[in-house]
Amino acid sequence: MHRISEPQALPRIVVKEVRKEFKLRHTHSIKETALAAVRKKPLTTHFRALDGVSFEIGEGEAVALLGFNGSGKSTMLKLISGVLTPDTGTVLTRGRVAGLIEVGAGFHPDLSGRENIYLNAAILGMTKKEIDERFDSIVEFSEIEKFIDTEVKHYSSGMFLRLAFSVAIHTEVDILLIDEILSVGDEPFQKKCLARIRELHKQGKTLVVVSHDLNMISDLCERGVLLRDGNVAFDGPSKDAVQLMRA
Repeated sequence: MHRISEPQALPRIVVKEVRKEFKLRHTHSIKETALAAVRKKPLTTHFRALDGVSFEIGEGEAVALLGFNGSGKSTMLKLISGVLTPDTGTVLTRGRVAGLIEVGAGFHPDLSGRENIYLNAAILGMTKKEIDERFDSIVEFSEIEKFIDTEVKHYSSGMFLRLAFSVAIHTEVDILLIDEILSVGDEPFQKKCLARIRELHKQGKTLVVVSHDLNMISDLCERGVLLRDGNVAFDGPSKDAVQLMRA
């Protein structure tokens, strides 16, 4: 009797041999450029942020991208989101991706909070029907009900961030990307955001998180990918990855 093996679940994210370089300019004016040319100094240098990075992330995993400044973790997150494209290699995602990478990107200062919810949620891939169904929850979570019909240019930075975060985490999503956004707002709001992110993880959503808060990362994510000088230095339990960073 032959046992039929269950088909393996397809990964949500595949990163294969990814390289990404940036050109760094060393002059900021025509005068500086002319002086550098006369002195035969280089006007630009190349910085390789990622150098042959490969990993896969499965459905429902919560993965921390770790590393010191300049290690390539935020670049990697932007490649997964589609904001950047790799120079060589492949980045594949399966399902709808939402990024808490730059909160409020896509908000218009001259529109009201209400209008910006519809605008930003549409940019994040939601249909009007989905936004209508979640509108009250978005507003309630943001705690700015009284100001929802005020132009957002009159919002404080805290109000703006609350609304932007609330829109993003109410998006119908398969993969949620988070970059240092959990540092926004006051402590009660941070706790509420973390609770909502944990709830999404329990629902089987895939999380990829970048943060300098190592305690939060090791608690929220079961797996850590540690990047060093654009390479994967470690891929395993998040608590072990955090220990390596602290060492």
